[in-house]
Amino acid sequence: MSTRGLFGDSEPPRKASVSSRDGRARVQRAERHQVEFRPSCLEDLLPDDHRARSIWDALEQLDLSGFYESIDAREGSAGRPAIDPRILIALWLYATMDGMGSARELARLCESHDAYRWLCGGVSVNHHTLSDFRVGHEEQLDDLMTQILGALVHEGLIGMRRVAQDGTKIRASAGAASFRRHASLKECLRDAREQVRNVKGQLHSESGGATARLQAARLRAAQQRVSRVKKAMNELHKVRESKESVEEKTEARASTTDPEARVMKMGDGGWRPAYNVQLATDVESRVIVGVTVTNKGNDQGQVEPMLEEIGRRTEKLPKELLVDGGYLKLSSIEAAEAANVKVYAPLPEPRRSDIDPSQPKKNDGPGVKAWRRRMTTERARRIYRDRAATAETTNADLRTWRGLDRLPVRGASKVLSVVLWSAMALNLLRCFELGVLT
Repeated sequence: MSTRGLFGDSEPPRKASVSSRDGRARVQRAERHQVEFRPSCLEDLLPDDHRARSIWDALEQLDLSGFYESIDAREGSAGRPAIDPRILIALWLYATMDGMGSARELARLCESHDAYRWLCGGVSVNHHTLSDFRVGHEEQLDDLMTQILGALVHEGLIGMRRVAQDGTKIRASAGAASFRRHASLKECLRDAREQVRNVKGQLHSESGGATARLQAARLRAAQQRVSRVKKAMNELHKVRESKESVEEKTEARASTTDPEARVMKMGDGGWRPAYNVQLATDVESRVIVGVTVTNKGNDQGQVEPMLEEIGRRTEKLPKELLVDGGYLKLSSIEAAEAANVKVYAPLPEPRRSDIDPSQPKKNDGPGVKAWRRRMTTERARRIYRDRAATAETTNADLRTWRGLDRLPVRGASKVLSVVLWSAMALNLLRCFELGVLT
């Protein structure tokens, strides 16, 4: 008699011959019907020194009142209670440390992974709640970032002696085909409004609970499309005014999917929808001390906003700021030097061989003159080497390991929220390295 399995017909195993040792081999066989008893206490899932515990303990020391104030559910009122914001914050920070940016995947891990189950503490979390929370608390996230930096500055772990700034262009959640010219946008707006009218007509003519809910959802989607197209037309005017279309050598366009995104020249030389994320990193501690998001395709003019950002978060300015040649704007250098911030940036390449870029020019202010003299010294060139090792390493870490290779959200405000999560996660990792968190 033959048996049939994965590999087709086969003969049953033959009886083994009796060896020199008496009896059959003694092995532990699979018993998949056996009932197992697992620890029911979530506290027993993780060792005392697990990173998830450290994140939870750190959050208990921070002021999260802003997150609680935004909750509608209140004691003594009807309705389901909201999920504790501390749980959701801890989940996103821990997930971002692991390089995971998917709300659906995070929800699955909350059911199967011990660390995430421990952070949930028996509270059921779905991907909708996780997704909404990540981008729905920009002000509170901003405050949380400031609190973490303030604590590190207070403990003397961030000296702010030398800060390196660099920008990285991150692919937007919008396709190239969504970018349209003015004539095409007018046509899209006309079609979107016609769709709204059609859906409204169907909503009044059809009855039934399920059908009504479906038509209401379609109406909301159609109205949102009208809103996006209108916003795209407004953004188109901004693109024209800023002359960004000159860089692309094409007529100005705006996206109907993410109107605030811009087509930018990426690191590989191609043009794609993106946002320009600016990060400032303390050279000594490797902690991110400033985060800004812009839809400008180049880095010129980004020094002043970053210095304002750093001062707002840390209540102090760096003594030295390291930037690459893309930031060279004499007015920016002058403004930084006036604020007692020494700028370290390479001197521009002269257009003629007989021009010395280190020599002061006719319209140079005192700050620019000081910068030109400074960058001729060997000490300045040695200091400037810290820029790539600091700023570019930070950008590479966020893109490669913290989920910022492509943005999962649309709109500058939501993009900033996602970047703040990544920055805070990386800063907490630095805290582990510095021994602040164990």
